[in-house]
Amino acid sequence: MTYLLGLDAGNTVIKAVLFDGEGRQCAMHALDGHSSAPRPGYVERDLDELWANAGTAIRACIEKAGIDPRQIDGIGCAGHGNGLYLLDRDGAPVLGVQSLDSRAAGLATELTAAAGDSFQDICLQKPWPSQTPTLLAWVKRHAPDLYGRTATALLCKDFITFRLTGERVSDISDMSGCGLLRLPEGRYDDELLALYGLADARHMLPRLADPAEIVGWVTAQAAAQTGLAEGTPVVAGYFDVIASAMGSGVVAPGDASIIAGTWSINQVFSDTAVNDPNIFMVAKFGAGRFVTIESSATSAANLEWYVREIVERYGEAADPFALCNERVASVRPSHDDPLFHPYLFGSRLGAECRAGFYGLAGWHGDGHLLRALFEGVMFEHRRHIDVLSKAGLSIRKAVLSGGGSRSPHWPQIFADGIGIPVATAEVRETGALGAAIGAGIGIGLFDTYETGIARMTRPRGNFLPDAGMRMHYDRRYAMFGRVRDAMRSIWIDLQQEILAR
Repeated sequence: MTYLLGLDAGNTVIKAVLFDGEGRQCAMHALDGHSSAPRPGYVERDLDELWANAGTAIRACIEKAGIDPRQIDGIGCAGHGNGLYLLDRDGAPVLGVQSLDSRAAGLATELTAAAGDSFQDICLQKPWPSQTPTLLAWVKRHAPDLYGRTATALLCKDFITFRLTGERVSDISDMSGCGLLRLPEGRYDDELLALYGLADARHMLPRLADPAEIVGWVTAQAAAQTGLAEGTPVVAGYFDVIASAMGSGVVAPGDASIIAGTWSINQVFSDTAVNDPNIFMVAKFGAGRFVTIESSATSAANLEWYVREIVERYGEAADPFALCNERVASVRPSHDDPLFHPYLFGSRLGAECRAGFYGLAGWHGDGHLLRALFEGVMFEHRRHIDVLSKAGLSIRKAVLSGGGSRSPHWPQIFADGIGIPVATAEVRETGALGAAIGAGIGIGLFDTYETGIARMTRPRGNFLPDAGMRMHYDRRYAMFGRVRDAMRSIWIDLQQEILAR
């Protein structure tokens, strides 16, 4: 029996998931880590804790599966993009910054004002606060002692790979996603580094590899810490949104992956790199394989807030999310239903954007509020999809993953509101599965991504757009935008009040 281990290292949770050669999940163990906020806008993590949690998760996963670790033929890791993970010459942690950090907001604005078009031409994105090179430039300017101690700048999953293998390496999907590679070539570039003010940082960048390339083998020390067999091959790994897309079954040009999780992730696969200043980022993960990505923190995290602050406020429901879905099902859609803007955690449209329910009347109940929330999240995904379409990307169908995909109603709302067929993935841990597929390619189990994805992924459900709902959603989407535009001046006033404090 062939087994592949997929690791998924998010901003807080680290997951170890074991799959067989058909993509069936055999065991999984996850551990929550801790973030610290030493100052407003800072979000950091203890890298020793991250590795300890990874070791515990791997060992527990193997024990749950009840297999000999020597049966694991390959390991792949996916990790959150951007952020900054610094090591010194001895491999000891210097700093761990998560991709929720905003300390470099001012510097990102400064860099964009100075050379935004040049950044766009080289790496197909502009500087933003949690972006890896922008954070490294911030460290150089504001923490020169840490910068001087730094030997290697890695990304989240690269740190796990380093501890497993002793190799300081990254892959082209993560490094292109964080704006450190010239695209479409997919290589480091001295001109790009100079734009960030990092002309002296070339030696800090790790060896660059293809995501499915075997970059090392589990060391004796790592084997003792994780329960893995010494010598198990480890591939370079993936930017987690790309791994999640692959794990949901998406890889062909024109296919889209929509992830309704903490962030609204909307990505389309293509065989060419799209250069459009309205696009958030483009990542490369192989020869002629690109992913164009539009995203913002405007998705299912809004429902998590509603459950925490409203549903559970006066008593804990046995299954609060099931209760929310029941309430959504109880409402018949109407054009004069309330609207909701899903900007509780910000928007790429502007730092001033705020969430809100609009158009409430006395005959509305919590089912109407929840349906408005479901629709509002979908509308913001639709806005991102519109940006991708206007950039010339043809979108034929999509696979929905993330927490929102587990709702019995949200996938149909996505299909009806966006107007394309939507499928949901059989496996929940799509990021870990995508990393495991890459490991299968690395060890020669699969000859191509298409072969591995066809073998290891299957849809759970398929949702076709209801033509009868198209006009309903088009009218409400237009109203959603008009209310947003009308509220912007008020949001700006609220933002100025905060800045004045």
